[in-house]
Order: sequence, then structure tokens, then C-alpha cells
Amino acid sequence: MTTDSVQTPNHPAQPPLVRRAIVVIGITLSLFQLWVAGVQPLGLFFQRPIHLGFILVLCFLIYPAFGRDKPRGPLGWAIDGPLILAGIAAGAWVPLNIDTIANQVFPRQIDVWMGILSVLVVLEGARRAVGLGMTIIGALFIAYAFAGSRGELTFLADWMPGILNHRGYSLERVASQMTLGAEGIFGIPLGVAATFVFIFVLFGAFLEVTGAGKFFIDLAYAATGRSRGGPAKAAVIASAGMGSISGSAIANVVTTGAFTIPLMKKLGYRPAQAGGIEAAASTGGQIMPPLMGAGAFLMSEFTRVPYVDIVLVSIFPAFLYFGVVYLLVHIAAVKQGMTGLPASELPRTKTVLAEGWHFLLPLVALVAMLVAGYSPMRVGFYAILSIIVAASARALWTFAGSGPTMNGFIALCRRGFVLSLEALELGARNAVAVSMACAVAGIIVGVVGLTGLGLKFSAMMIAFSGGNLVLALVLVVIASLILGMGLPVTAAYIVLIILVGPALTEEFGVPLLIAHLLVFWYSQDSNVTPPVALAGFAGAAIAGSKPMETSVQAWKYAKGLYLIPLFMVFNEEIILGGPLPMVLWSGAIAILGLVAFAGVLEGFLFRPMQIWMRILLLPGIIGLFWPSLTIEFVGAALVVALLALNWHQSRGSGTPEVAA
Repeated sequence: MTTDSVQTPNHPAQPPLVRRAIVVIGITLSLFQLWVAGVQPLGLFFQRPIHLGFILVLCFLIYPAFGRDKPRGPLGWAIDGPLILAGIAAGAWVPLNIDTIANQVFPRQIDVWMGILSVLVVLEGARRAVGLGMTIIGALFIAYAFAGSRGELTFLADWMPGILNHRGYSLERVASQMTLGAEGIFGIPLGVAATFVFIFVLFGAFLEVTGAGKFFIDLAYAATGRSRGGPAKAAVIASAGMGSISGSAIANVVTTGAFTIPLMKKLGYRPAQAGGIEAAASTGGQIMPPLMGAGAFLMSEFTRVPYVDIVLVSIFPAFLYFGVVYLLVHIAAVKQGMTGLPASELPRTKTVLAEGWHFLLPLVALVAMLVAGYSPMRVGFYAILSIIVAASARALWTFAGSGPTMNGFIALCRRGFVLSLEALELGARNAVAVSMACAVAGIIVGVVGLTGLGLKFSAMMIAFSGGNLVLALVLVVIASLILGMGLPVTAAYIVLIILVGPALTEEFGVPLLIAHLLVFWYSQDSNVTPPVALAGFAGAAIAGSKPMETSVQAWKYAKGLYLIPLFMVFNEEIILGGPLPMVLWSGAIAILGLVAFAGVLEGFLFRPMQIWMRILLLPGIIGLFWPSLTIEFVGAALVVALLALNWHQSRGSGTPEVAA
């Protein structure tokens, strides 16, 4: 049922009692979340702390004190035992004392000490589940709150540049901010993790254990396997499907990549190229509707834009991203003279659909309920019920056609029960890292609100960019890359939008939703951008290639991650809407610009491009981004003329055209 039960060189098996505890607590947490989502909603000061308490206990059980590659031992239990009790206390304190806390003017000393304990245990849990970088950043923000003439760390005030100075805050004030209100640990980030994110992570777990992942991969192979570079194209399509389930680039790489990367290598792609293609495609899974990882739910809370609206406006940008990756993959296949796989080695579309069509029903139901206006949490609850019903109905149908017996029926029911328990446990396990990241993000949000750091950072950003929007966007890219070295995508998005969001919207005039989408997209770049490219490293491990070379390839194939947000900023119509001619025009030049950029990057489109053609295409592409309709027309005319010339040359020379 769990990976911990298997002895591996990297993760020694947990003792049986610990394995059982993880299973029981994980299942209990998932059942609690389902109850709250679909039966009896709880107030935020009940649900969020209880969720955090469960997550902390799971975290300290799953991640031993000295790392998962070492046995816990007596010393480990001497450390982890008190931490588990502290996690329970951190989750139970506010719900058990809510009446007293709500009616008091000043916090009691015991509340302050519990606040300190909660912060420390959250930072340690994040170190284990997310990484040391997250803990260091959280600790630095707390130190910043103390740095000032009235704070606990007055000496740090002398180290702060003038614009970053503030009065400083006492231990009591910071502890209260962190745990006795909705602006710290129990703020919006953890609230989203404890509601929308968890329920959809659980939905993904149910899809995974019922075989939906294999269905999406097989369907992608059936659709693209016979074309040039078929396995690479299947990786792109399968990652789009799996990404809408997992919401994690690394999870995408290790699931779809286990199938696609070996086949890409077999077809002729270099190992680093195969790993990079999978990493780039998997990264797109986090921007692919309808789920889009945790970021879309957070975006909805921050912007007060309905979740379904964010999903709808994200469809076209996600289509552009996967279209660019698909085109680059195809160009590489044509340049290297590849062919598709023989039909005998591929699944048939009809067969795949016949065996797994029921996996599409929960996704259809999910989208239909979102459009109908149901809350995302309730939608997730009913989506989980729908996958259970669909999988059960399919199993019963198969059972009825195979000579049913009572013993067979009992075995079928037992199998369904075991799979349900596996999904409940898997969902809880998969939620640990994102919930811990969101808890620390709440600390950061609390400090920013307490000290006014967001406004100060905005002023610094304006000063460094000189009021130039393009330079400001470059700073956002650099900041997202630096943050991505130590933070997961969701946490990087939260920190970055808190720091740069006010400047983008108030000083540079970027609409609120576009500013959030911009930061959300740029927060993905640490998955594919050297020197820290986590999805690229995962792809390298499967491909058996060098991590840095694979990351460079991932960076190349994921270029849409940088360009598409620029189209959002300078062509607002593709997100915010507008007159139909302008929307169609903006969509057309976005497609044209990305196709031209792919040709410049690879030096090939319909046939090899001469160097002068690639040089001339660059100003045309820049013109397509320019916030002037006249310049856009000129750029479009130049790009169309050059691409038409390339196509004409291919017809005259007999070079094979690029066809999907």
C-alpha cells in the first residue's frame, strides 16, 4: 500500500507499527477532509488548525529526524516523539481555546508560548517535507519582524538598508500574529491547502489508483505514436492529461516519463533531449486546466476571481504552451530524420477508449459543476464520488460478463475497498509537502503584513527598473528563479506575488488577474531552468543523462513559459476579453510569434533557415509583442513573409514539410 514498505537503498523500510500509524492517520485525515467538504463545513479556526495538526504528525512519521535514508533509532524517536506531540498541540490549541482567544484583548502567556511552539514545529516540518531553503526563508522573515528599535533583535536594524527599516516587533506580537489570527500560519495559503488543494489532490489519488494515469498515457500513444517523434509527442499530450490530475511537474516526470523517456531514446532522441522534453511537457501540467495545481485556487482567493473564470482564461495560454513544446518536438524529429513507431507496437484508440472511457466522466463532471457555479471544494467532493461510482460500475460490468460467482463478488468488493484505502492514504501523503509549504508561506504573509514589506519591495522594484515595465518583468523572472532554487512552485508564487504584485498592479498598471497569472507562470521556471531545474533533474535520472545537460534541454523546450506571459501583459485581450476582432487578432499574433520563435530557436521550420532569415525574424517577433497596433501589423507582415518564404523554399527543394 505504501512505498515505505519496500526496502530500497535510499529509503529503509519503516517499522510495521509506524507504517500502520501512517496509514491510519492518512486515511483519517482524508475522511475528515471529505466530511468537511461534502457534509459539514467547519469554520476556518477549526478546519485549518486540525488539518495542520494531522499534517504535522504525518510529516514527522514519514520523514525521520536524520533523513529518510537513515534508520530513526532511539535518538531519532527522542526527537520525533516530542515533535509529534507538539504537532498535535499546535493543531488542537486554537480549536480548544477559540472562545477565550476570540474574547481576549491581549494574548495570555500560554497563548504566546503555544504560538512560538507552533512556529518552530512548522519550520522543522517544512525542513523535512519541503527542504531547508523553505525553512531558512521563513526564519529570515521572522528575524526581519524582530529587527527594529522596538523589536527583539535591535542590532539587526543597523544591517537593513534605509527603505527596509521598520520599528520592530516583540515576541508576543509576532507570536500572536502567527497563530492567533487569520494573517499568519492559519491564513489564506494554509486555508487553500486545507480545502481546495487537499480535496483535488485526493481526487488525483483516486484517479491514480484506479488506473487513470495509464489510460491517459495509452490514449496519447494511440493518438500520436505513428507520427514523427511519436513518443515525444505522446509525452506532451500525456503530461497535459496527467498534469491536470497531479499538479506536480516532478510527479508528472516520474509517472509519464517512466514510459515516454525510454521510448524516445529508442526512437533516436538523445538521452538529455528525451529527459528535457519530458520535463518541459510535465511543467506544463501545472498550468493546464482544470486543476492547475494549487496555484489556481490560491489565485482565486487572492484576486476574488471565481475559480472557474481562472480556468477558462487559462485554456488558451495552456494550449499555446503545449503547442510550442509539441512543435519543437516535431522539428527535432524532422531534423533528425525520425519516423513513428509501427502500429503493432501501439495501442489502438478504440481499444483504449473502450477500456478506460469511464475515466473521462469524472473530468467532465468536474468541469460541468465548476461551470454550474458550485464551489471548488464541493466540486472536488462530488468528483471523488463520481470516480468511485465510475470505477465501481466498470468493475461490476466486467465482473458480470465473466461468469460471476459469490466468491468472485466478495473478492471484487475487497479489491475496491483496498483501492479506496490506498487512495485515501496516498492523497494524505501527497498533501504533506504542499500543506507544509503553505504553512510557512503563511508565516511570510504574516510578516509582510505586519511590517509593510510588500510596499517597500515595490518601491525598490520601481527604483531598480526606472519605471520601465520590461525591466520590471525581467526582475520578476530573476526573482522567481532565485526563489525557485529553495521553494516549491506554490510557495514561490505566494512569496513573489506578495512582494511584486502591488508594484505590478499599482505602479505599472498591469491588471490584477494578469499580474497573478504572470507570477504564477514565472514561478514554474525553477522546474526547467538551470542551475536548479527540479523536473529536469528528475528527467535526467530516468534518462540516464547528465542533469545539467538535461536541464538545458528542458529550458529550451519550455521557452513558452517566458514568452506567453508577456503576451498576457501586452495583449490583455487574450485574458480579459474585449471586442471580438481584437481578441482574434491577439490570439493569432500570439500563435504566429511562438511559431516564429520556435523556428528561430531550432533554425528550422519547413526546412533549414538561413542565418539572415533567423536574424530578420527577431525584430518581427519583438514587433508582435509591442503594445502598438501599427507595430504589431508591421511585425506580423514581416514574420508571415519570412515564414512563407521558408515554406516556398521547402517546396522547391523537396525538403519534407513540418506536419503534425
